[in-house]
Amino acid sequence: MKAALLVALSAGAGGDAGRCAVAELARKLGLGGGASAREIAEAANDPAWRDAVREWGEALAELLSADPDGAAGAVARAMGSGTTASWYDGDHADFRGGVFLREVVGVQVVIQRGGAAVPEALAGLPPRPGGFTGREGETAALLRALDPAATSAESPAVLVAAVSGLGGIGKTALAVETAHLAVERGWFPGGVLFIDLHGYDQEPVTADRALQALLRALGIPPEHIPATADERVALYRSTLAVRAQERGAVLVLAGNASSPDQVRPLLPGDARHHVLVTSRDRLPQLGARLVPLDQLTPKEAYELLDRALRIADPGDTRVVDDPDAAEQLAALCGHLPLALQIAVALLAEDPGQPVTELVAELGESRDRLGHLDDGERSVRTAFELSYRRLPPEQARLLRLLALAPGPEASDEVVAALVGAEASPVRELKALARAHLVDRGSGRGWWRLHDLVRVFGVDVGSREEGDAAWERVLGFYLRCAYLADDWLRWLRWLPGMPVPVRFGDRAQALAWFDGERAGLVNAVGWAREERFAEDAVQLGLCLGQYLDWRRYFDDLIAVTDAARQAAHRSGDGLAEAMAWDNMGGALWRENRAEEAIEAHYRARDLFQAVGDGQREAMAWNNLGLSLMQGGRAEEAIVAYSHARDLNRTANDRRGEAFALTNMGRALKTVGRTGEAITAHTRARDLFRAVGDRHNEGLLWNNIGNSLHSDGRAEEAMAAYRRSLEMCREFEDSYGEGNALNNLARVHKAAHRPTEARTAYLQAADAYTQANAPTEAARSRTRAAELEANPPLTP
Repeated sequence: MKAALLVALSAGAGGDAGRCAVAELARKLGLGGGASAREIAEAANDPAWRDAVREWGEALAELLSADPDGAAGAVARAMGSGTTASWYDGDHADFRGGVFLREVVGVQVVIQRGGAAVPEALAGLPPRPGGFTGREGETAALLRALDPAATSAESPAVLVAAVSGLGGIGKTALAVETAHLAVERGWFPGGVLFIDLHGYDQEPVTADRALQALLRALGIPPEHIPATADERVALYRSTLAVRAQERGAVLVLAGNASSPDQVRPLLPGDARHHVLVTSRDRLPQLGARLVPLDQLTPKEAYELLDRALRIADPGDTRVVDDPDAAEQLAALCGHLPLALQIAVALLAEDPGQPVTELVAELGESRDRLGHLDDGERSVRTAFELSYRRLPPEQARLLRLLALAPGPEASDEVVAALVGAEASPVRELKALARAHLVDRGSGRGWWRLHDLVRVFGVDVGSREEGDAAWERVLGFYLRCAYLADDWLRWLRWLPGMPVPVRFGDRAQALAWFDGERAGLVNAVGWAREERFAEDAVQLGLCLGQYLDWRRYFDDLIAVTDAARQAAHRSGDGLAEAMAWDNMGGALWRENRAEEAIEAHYRARDLFQAVGDGQREAMAWNNLGLSLMQGGRAEEAIVAYSHARDLNRTANDRRGEAFALTNMGRALKTVGRTGEAITAHTRARDLFRAVGDRHNEGLLWNNIGNSLHSDGRAEEAMAAYRRSLEMCREFEDSYGEGNALNNLARVHKAAHRPTEARTAYLQAADAYTQANAPTEAARSRTRAAELEANPPLTP
């Protein structure tokens, strides 16, 4: 409150009634009769007295409007002679030091001699937000909606534009910035009305209270405001229509609406006016142009940190001095504008604190949301305002979604989390409308903002969370078993029953692909005894898929987690299988010595539990790692053990694998004839058991041996056969190998054009198979042929 008003009233500008009004205000504020105007004004600014001051202000307004030529004019003249003005630069209201009622309405009050006190809605727009950055696309979308000249058949005129998003996402900042741009372009000469509806507070501003506030802002004296709601709406719209004719369009900016009902009575009847609404809910019921907000991009978040910090101190260069730390800080804030602004405030409070120190505090904290609090603003509080409005079933769903193992959750995982047969689509859509849940990368997928996930975990209970994890783990394990069946040869035998969960191998792979991140993270739950058994089995189920898709880092992670859990529980067989899978992943990563050690451990454990078939598998895989380590003779011995054990068990497929790899080792040491014999025998075994995929891979090995033996045409025929069968099974890596070897034969035969084409096709296949190193190597060889074509003999 400005002291100038109280000084004018105390000096008699409003007569005895004015002096009594000042005394009454002092009494309401608990001050003595001798309090000065400045002391009364300072006390009135205390939020604790907000309701008392509002009541006093309404009474004073009635007093002044009752005698506009006398009391009101005297007060205006007295205040105008002082050094503190209520407005400046003609049409800009100065709200600094003002008293705001609950429904904050920006107006300029002009007291004119010969007329009533007329509140003018010419400068109701709050100041531009400090540090505003980014949002170019959303700003452009809002300006198109507000532009009076932009309407067309393709983009019809809209009365309402609604900005929606998560609490703290920057909705009001965007709306205010856009409104300033629109005003600067002269689109709203009739002025701007701003009202905060406090839709997510415990006591939201009702539509009727908001309407009455706007009517007063438009110059309607309180005694002339009709008694019924319908009459008030009619008066509001007719007043705006007159204003459109006399002064031009008006922009109504309604912030923090929580429901369409809060906004509908505020909609003008004249299409020249526009309403800009912000809400945590989408509000499609208003027929509005919907502009949803997501988190800032990493670049925008970085710019906000730097800009806001320089507003506090132009010489503060901590962000630009350590951009890596600033990017980490932005990520820990979830690129959420509110969290970023709080981080800036924390840094501004401590000018000597390096950004890395704040990053460490947030990263190591068990209560990240608690750290994102600067005393006035809190991310947790912003989320709580939305959370406490949720019905119980939606609140439970939000808590459980926060426990989803992957960055996104499919409908099936959501159903498992809540313990239902089907996904609770209705509740998910409600949470999406409230911007507490976002739609994921595809239909039927859902995700949470990082900080909302933290909040959801914080408000949940351990008992509720453990039960949800147990349900998800059970669902994952059941589906992974069935999907793995399609990837393993054993289930491809003619006459075997088809797994009911997936119609074919492509569907099984698609399920694995979609759930991969969640599956890998769920295996990590094996560290807790309650989930260890199922998580270990899940980790073993993922081995074939992760190897097939060449996600070797994930394969190492899940096998290591499974191995440790199996060891703790004393499950020797599971531990052996995990060691063997890990050895395979290490071999794929060219970590030969570590792979050899892993396979030796697997072999010993399989021997200890008496599993001869799996021991044979470990010997075979050991041979692969020995070959990679340059120990071909030792590899031949390992393959011999694997072959003999498989023969003893009458495992023809296992024997075929051992012979395939033995042939490669024999070729390496120059025993080409023996290699061809071993490969031919392996091919016949794969064919006998109906394993066409591995038969296709073996044709590639046969081609290598034939090429080494100088039988180029036969080698090319073998490679083409391999290529055909790998394509049949969508094995892009095997396809790349066959094409790469075809290119070698063409090059050796001085056919550079054919060789270059095959190398480029191999590169494409390797890329599809997630094998960038091999793809780059093939492209390099193709480029070398183009630059230096071989001479024709």
